Amino acid sequence: MKKIGTILVAVTGAAGLLAIASPAEAASAIQIYRVYYDSPGKDTRSNSSLNAEYVVLKNTGSSGKSLKGWTLRDKSRHVFTFPAFTLGAKKYVTIHTGRGTRTGSHLYWGSRAYVWNNNGDTAYLRYAGGTAADSCSWGSSGSSKYC
Repeated sequence: MKKIGTILVAVTGAAGLLAIASPAEAASAIQIYRVYYDSPGKDTRSNSSLNAEYVVLKNTGSSGKSLKGWTLRDKSRHVFTFPAFTLGAKKYVTIHTGRGTRTGSHLYWGSRAYVWNNNGDTAYLRYAGGTAADSCSWGSSGSSKYC
C-alpha cells in the first residue's frame, strides 16, 4: 500500500487491481465506544445530572494518540473541542456534558444544558482538520448505546 497525499492506493497482481480508500473510510484507532444520552432520573439540569450524560471513546490502537483539536458534536452542532490530551493505547476517556475537573480518563464539556437528545441523535467524532473519524446514532428507546 502506498500513501499518496491523503488517499491510500493499493495495486496488486498482474491484473493491476486498484483499490482506493479515503481517510474517512479508513477506520480510526479512536472510536466512540458508548453514548449515555439519557441521564438517570429527572432532567433537572443539575451538574450531577448533566455529568451522567456522557460519551466514552476508546483508543483501539497500540500507541497513544493526541486528541488536541479533535471535536465531538451532535446533530444540532453543539461542539466539544478537545484540549491538549493524549489517549493511551487501549484506554478509554469519558467526556461528560457538565462541569468538572479534568483527569487522565475524564473530560468535561462545561455545558449547563443537555447535549444529547433522548429521542434520537448522532454523535460525530472528527479529527482536528474536520475529517470524520467515527459516528454513532441512536433512536428513541433506551438510555445508552454501545457503538
